[in-house]
Amino acid sequence: MNTQSIRVKIADYAALKEEGMLITVGLGSCVGVALYDSSAKVAGLAHILLSDSSLFKNQSNPGKFADTALPLLLEDMARFGARPNRIKAKIAGGSQLFSFENKTLSVGEKNIASVRSVLAGLRVPITSEDVGGSVGRTMKVMAADGTVLVSTVGNGEREL
Repeated sequence: MNTQSIRVKIADYAALKEEGMLITVGLGSCVGVALYDSSAKVAGLAHILLSDSSLFKNQSNPGKFADTALPLLLEDMARFGARPNRIKAKIAGGSQLFSFENKTLSVGEKNIASVRSVLAGLRVPITSEDVGGSVGRTMKVMAADGTVLVSTVGNGEREL
């Protein structure tokens, strides 16, 4: 039995098949995107730092951006047997942790909007989300069954 745990760092993504857990911590304004194909039992997790690669000159790490990381994560999942038409998404994060952020549209709100837009363009439905607010989050994805757990300071852990 493979019970590996893979920690997905900021501006990174990973995929896993059948057993084990993907985990990302420190979701503030970043957005965690959990993807799952229940037929193939393939899980994916991305820790999106910024909304859109076209807004930045340095695009050397495609894992940073929603528009580049999510298509690459789908490709990695396909290598494990996942099919795009069976994949569902759950998202968490996009907080506004600092009160001095721009009141019109915070980094977190931009990240949430971008993730939603990219997933819609990829035809991946979002089935559940825990976004916004002013709390940091940790996100765990179980490859065996697609369970997604989100924990926040003060609120403990809950299934998404």
